[in-house]
Amino acid sequence: MTSLEQRIDILKIIAHPVRIKILRELSIGVKCVSDFGDFLGISQPNVSQHLSLLRAFLSLLRAFRIIDFYQDGRLKCYFLVDPMIPDLLQVLTKRYKDGLPKPECCPLTKKGKYPGTRKK
Repeated sequence: MTSLEQRIDILKIIAHPVRIKILRELSIGVKCVSDFGDFLGISQPNVSQHLSLLRAFLSLLRAFRIIDFYQDGRLKCYFLVDPMIPDLLQVLTKRYKDGLPKPECCPLTKKGKYPGTRKK
């Protein structure tokens, strides 16, 4: 099980547009390196750098794997390992219609009314 600090480190690692796109594709299923280059529009060495970072990183002296791969002949086929990733992707892509409700009053004094604007 990962600690809160380790989960924060995972968020730091995946917080890049290319890595999010890679993880979204891997949440659909196994992909080979050549598959990523086609839809990302970046070079194969650049794709490999992002995949390497997702495959193994250190957090609090412990190695984590967000993704892993297997060899199929000359192809490296990547897949998700960390069970938290599909949940994170779902939160990132969710559409929110409204904000949270405004407070009725101060929670400590139980007085006052939220006017809709804040004093500066």
